[in-house]
Amino acid sequence: MSVLVVGLSHRTAPVSLLERVSVSGDTQTKLLRDIAGAEPVAEALLLSTCNRVELYADVDRFHGGVADLSGLLAQHTGVGIDELTPHLYVHYEERAVHHLFSVACGLDSMVVGEGQILGQLKTALALAQEQDTAGRVLNDLAQQALRVGKRAHSETDIDRAGQSLVTVALAKAEELVRPVAGARTLVVGAGSMSSLAAATLQRQHAGNIVVTNRTYERAEHLADQVGGRAVPMTALPDAIAAADVVISCTGATGLVITAAEVERVLEARRDRGAEDALVLIDLALPRDVDPAVHGMDGVHVIDLELLADLGSGVQGTADVDVVRRLVADEVAEFANAQRAQVVTPTVVALRAMAADVVRGELERLAGRTPELDAKERGEVEQTVRRIVDKLLHAPTVRMRQLAGEPGGASYAEALRTLFDLGPGPMAAVSRADVESAPAAGESREGGAA
Repeated sequence: MSVLVVGLSHRTAPVSLLERVSVSGDTQTKLLRDIAGAEPVAEALLLSTCNRVELYADVDRFHGGVADLSGLLAQHTGVGIDELTPHLYVHYEERAVHHLFSVACGLDSMVVGEGQILGQLKTALALAQEQDTAGRVLNDLAQQALRVGKRAHSETDIDRAGQSLVTVALAKAEELVRPVAGARTLVVGAGSMSSLAAATLQRQHAGNIVVTNRTYERAEHLADQVGGRAVPMTALPDAIAAADVVISCTGATGLVITAAEVERVLEARRDRGAEDALVLIDLALPRDVDPAVHGMDGVHVIDLELLADLGSGVQGTADVDVVRRLVADEVAEFANAQRAQVVTPTVVALRAMAADVVRGELERLAGRTPELDAKERGEVEQTVRRIVDKLLHAPTVRMRQLAGEPGGASYAEALRTLFDLGPGPMAAVSRADVESAPAAGESREGGAA
């Protein structure tokens, strides 16, 4: 396994660049396919969220993989490679595994400990499976990352180390203007983040929740779930004017709330005698709210850049430290399991060779001892097979144990040399055994090992 990740996130790139690199829909699918089709790549997975874009690949060489993945990201986003490169990070092999496990636990999130990343990773894996770009390596890796993330949230209070983006944004809105409880609110969009926003507003007892979306039926569905009401997108200016807090998170590629619209809204609010400032919470990437709105009198904009600063002060909590140790342990265990899998074809080939020798010798013996009856022949066969099994048991078990250590693959190589296990038999058993072998952390029956 040689997993490579090339990506950029809120930690390495400004929001203005992240929104240009953001990929979704057909662009995401095309990029994923092109990654999988690159010459050094055997498998591919693409994780794209509101504050990160990461390309994961199983590659046969490091430098070629980095060049191809970086180039494809630049090509599909229209951002020049020279502009993109300073903001990219690269992780390889165990560091790539450690990075993904940390991401799944929320350790690398804008707001530490948020759990939404698990759903986003699950969606990324589902797309890779649908497009047939994730094979044994990345399936195992992503599934294990999901399990590690769930462990972090179930066994610790990492959720308290940082809150969801919505919760942090609403806390900032309350600090700036007024309590959410009883406030008139508007949710723009009906996707996963908008659903989270609406549910959070309901839990915080917002006085009125209005939902709007380009597809009115989806707005109605979300509004029904939170006891709110839906309005068509054509009514957006009036809905903003009537709200105290607006949360916008659509998948639009252009601005949804323009500066000109906000100016008209603010004028209408002044005519109505509204005293509190309007709060616009922009959780979209690319952004929904026109940057020109920043600095206007009578409105506060809370966007991803501000939230990145708000989420940066919770890194040192005890639960975060516990999760970091959990991640380190899980990475070591996963790496050991992957190294152990490398020797599986050698073990199977050795036992297959031994079985062939036993079969040949028993056939030869049968021709030379026709006087043996069925019972006697059965006893001889059982004895021979038992001897061979006992001779092979200790070295094969020991090799599996040693394979979990750094450099363990050398023991398999020594065994292949000593027993002359050539490439033909190895290739055959690799296909037969690896395709049927259980995933890391699972038994043959499919349960936890």
